[in-house]
Amino acid sequence: MLAELTNNPPPPETPRRTAVRRVKIWTPILLLLAGAAIGGQLLRPLPAPRIVAAEQTHTLDGQFSVPWPAKGQGAVRVPGSGDIGAFGEQKPVPTASVAKVMTAYVILKNHPLRKGDPGPAVEIDAKAVTDGASQHESRIEGLVAGTKFSQQDLLKMLMIPSANNVARLLARWDSGTDSEAAFVEKMNAAARELGMTNTTYTDASGLDAGTVSTAADQLKLAEAVMKEEAFRAVVALPSAEIKGLSTTLINNNVLLTANGLSIRGIKTGSSTPAGGTLMWAAYKSVGDETPLILGTLMDQHVDGPDLNGENSLKLVLANSKKIIESVRQALDSAPAVRKGQTVGHVDDGLGGRTPLVATKDLNVIGVPGQQLRLALDPGASGTPHAAKAGTELGALTVGTGEGAKSVPVALGTSLAEPSFTTRITRLR
Repeated sequence: MLAELTNNPPPPETPRRTAVRRVKIWTPILLLLAGAAIGGQLLRPLPAPRIVAAEQTHTLDGQFSVPWPAKGQGAVRVPGSGDIGAFGEQKPVPTASVAKVMTAYVILKNHPLRKGDPGPAVEIDAKAVTDGASQHESRIEGLVAGTKFSQQDLLKMLMIPSANNVARLLARWDSGTDSEAAFVEKMNAAARELGMTNTTYTDASGLDAGTVSTAADQLKLAEAVMKEEAFRAVVALPSAEIKGLSTTLINNNVLLTANGLSIRGIKTGSSTPAGGTLMWAAYKSVGDETPLILGTLMDQHVDGPDLNGENSLKLVLANSKKIIESVRQALDSAPAVRKGQTVGHVDDGLGGRTPLVATKDLNVIGVPGQQLRLALDPGASGTPHAAKAGTELGALTVGTGEGAKSVPVALGTSLAEPSFTTRITRLR
């Protein structure tokens, strides 16, 4: 139009003029798009920062070997520190009377007792009397139908002389039926809750060879049941007098009275299919701590005839004594974490890492060469996007189970939000 008004023709089109014109047209558009993109990136929520452990395990200095027997299976652990060791193929084998530990556990779950509390009175039924005359199995003889004993006294009969007829009586009492079946299902349900994946209970006493488990599984039960004060008080008894019984209850676990072992239970078992079995609990004073040591030894068989596993019971007790002595001697306090040690980092989700350090030394109870599990957990308020160096952000737990020790962890350097460049170039 201008050219027409001035009668001047438009300048001829050239590559330069075309390029300049395109730049003038597209530059504002591109700047607008870039601004929108940058604004969108800056408005995007930052990823939630998380704390990450530097290692999943820590191995204590030194070496230690448990003196396991040549055959069978076993396992040892210190609750809080974790597993010390295991041996043998962890395949289900008959438990014999060690099954009564689960019987006691279920009874105490359903009918809790405080230490020294006798609990409700339980009536002796005709089946318990008849079973008391059965040959070739452990039982309480001379019971009279219609008489009553406290729950605590029946637990003593169950765990000290290993009375099969009392195991069945308690199963019937708990389920309110004339059969063990409902109670056995409760035993199996409890096993599933404890993660005992290789365990099956078919009776309350363990006399049935179909009641099978592994040493590792029984160790899970041992740790759970030893939290029960009333149970601990019973299984630590070498003997007991019960009003209404003509004979003293004698514990088959002769290790309870062995010098220097500090054995406080838990249960022996013996039968021809199972051989000798033992679940044990011991203590050792280490400084101002007295950790519990738990172990199981199963599938111990002597060569030759062995009626009801009597000689195999002696074998499992002898082999267990060697293990207990060795573990107690090796157990000690050892450094696991040092103050200022880098134990992990904060991951901001965009590639940034800020170190986390332990705020103090941490010693644990264990044996040389023991592998301890590590877990780094954030604090209750979560992990911030920015904080000063030295800010505590969580805790490092060393070991597993009740009694595992923890140390607070803090930022080794200041934690800053992701930079402007990182935020606008992020792909996540």
